[in-house]
Amino acid sequence: MNIAVFCSANNNIDPDYFRAAEELGQWIGENGHTLVYGGGNSGLMECIGKAVHEAGGRTIGVIPRIMEEGRRMSDYVDIEIPCEDLSDRKTIMMERSDEFYALPGGIGTIDEVFTVAAAATIGYHRKKVTLLNVKGFWDSMIALLNDHQQKGMIRGKFQDFIEVKDIKDINS
Repeated sequence: MNIAVFCSANNNIDPDYFRAAEELGQWIGENGHTLVYGGGNSGLMECIGKAVHEAGGRTIGVIPRIMEEGRRMSDYVDIEIPCEDLSDRKTIMMERSDEFYALPGGIGTIDEVFTVAAAATIGYHRKKVTLLNVKGFWDSMIALLNDHQQKGMIRGKFQDFIEVKDIKDINS
């Protein structure tokens, strides 16, 4: 199975986020899955790529040209798929992935989560994105989604497209 992971590329973040990335990467590699990710060489991106690699898994890095030119690609990328920009990256990752997970991340990660969810709401695919809620990281976004749900701004239930799990529950 190809598993996309969205996550932070920042290095100066809570060490527990790195531990969660290592755990998810180890699970992906040990179960014979392939990681599809941004392929960057910093933060949680580098951490999960390394963890998958060390657990015997394979990685596919979808690398925007600007990252490649800036030499910000991880050494743990087995297969590189170059792309023009972040929009292309999201499209390729959606096409190539069977499941989606979001570790803690910033604006880019939030954008990726909502792109996958929005595409599912209008029928482009039937895949969910799972928020790995490390130390309550996604609580404020879940509250926002609940508020939008209560105000009628989300057709159906957002849980049909976005689910929330703890890192220890990735097998369920």
